[in-house]
Parts: sequence; C-alpha cells; structure tokens
Amino acid sequence: MNEQTFLVLTVLAEETLHGYAIVRAVGELTEERVRLRVGTLYGVLDRLVASGLVEHDRDEVHQGRLRRYYRLTNEGARALHAEISRLESNARAAASRLRAWGFEGGPA
Repeated sequence: MNEQTFLVLTVLAEETLHGYAIVRAVGELTEERVRLRVGTLYGVLDRLVASGLVEHDRDEVHQGRLRRYYRLTNEGARALHAEISRLESNARAAASRLRAWGFEGGPA
C-alpha cells in the first residue's frame, strides 16, 4: 500500500469526508508534509472504491457545488489495520538493526 492510500484510509477511519476535506485532513495529519493534489486524490479514491476499501456515502450540494462524501468500509478498516501491523513490524526491525549498529539517538 502506498503512502497516499494509507493516509486517505487513515483520515476516513475517523469520519466520512468529501474530497477537499480529505485533502485538508491529510495535510493536517502529516503537518503538510504530504499535499494531495485533487487529481491524485480522485485517482486514489477511484482505486479504493473499485477495491471495496472505501465507498460513496452521499452527495451534498454546498454553495452550488456538488460534494461527494466517502467512507471507509469494514474491508478498508481491515486493510488499514494490516498495513499498520506491517509498518510497525518494519519499524521494529529497522530500530533493532540501528541499535545493533550503535545508534540510539533521535533525529540529528
């Protein structure tokens, strides 16, 4: 799972969101390190919907514009949980190797 997919699933785990709100939430979550472009976001969402990890929740009109809301599915929550476990395992392995190398400190 790539980082963009992981982050979209993560923000949708908290609440149902429309596209622009997803972009903002990912920016906030990553302290603006990751800035999703709208085209990228909708490509990610299309793939997530097609794979059953996310689903369309509802459409609302806001100031004359259509907002499409998305929500995490149970399958999406399971996929996110599996990815979290994988990342934690990888981080533990990397930290162990750094400790063996003698590196114990934090960021330089």
